[in-house]
Amino acid sequence: MNFLIVFITFFLMEGFTWTVHKYVMHGFLWSLHRDHHDHSSDPPLEKNDYFFVIFAIPAIALMYFGTINGFNVLFYIGLGITLYGMSYFFVHDIFIHQRVKFLKDTKNPYLLAIRRAHKQHHKHINKEEGECFGFLWVPIKYFKMYFNKDKA
Repeated sequence: MNFLIVFITFFLMEGFTWTVHKYVMHGFLWSLHRDHHDHSSDPPLEKNDYFFVIFAIPAIALMYFGTINGFNVLFYIGLGITLYGMSYFFVHDIFIHQRVKFLKDTKNPYLLAIRRAHKQHHKHINKEEGECFGFLWVPIKYFKMYFNKDKA
């Protein structure tokens, strides 16, 4: 049962992340997210990195309160959020943005589709007219782009 709570939370985080990315990060907190799109200066840390802290606080609180109450459901929800955050860090920061050179020359169609969708998202340097706000799920056209290459 606990695994199911973690899995469902991880799964639901994709929709939550899409919504927050589109309406908060590209909305009233654009001032924190802007430097992630505008690379006129490229410091090692961006204001956008504050979102890791912002998202970590509820996960830590849920795990803490879940722990002191006998590892109840709150702990496993917090764990699902934390695992999603770790996945986000590895895929977004390490793989896509290459903060650490890893899987740079991958041929994996799924990873290539994620990278292409994210590049489409970043072609817009303003908060308006964005696209591809998701993280692990991207529009099917990007998957088709790489899976059809193998059939040609």
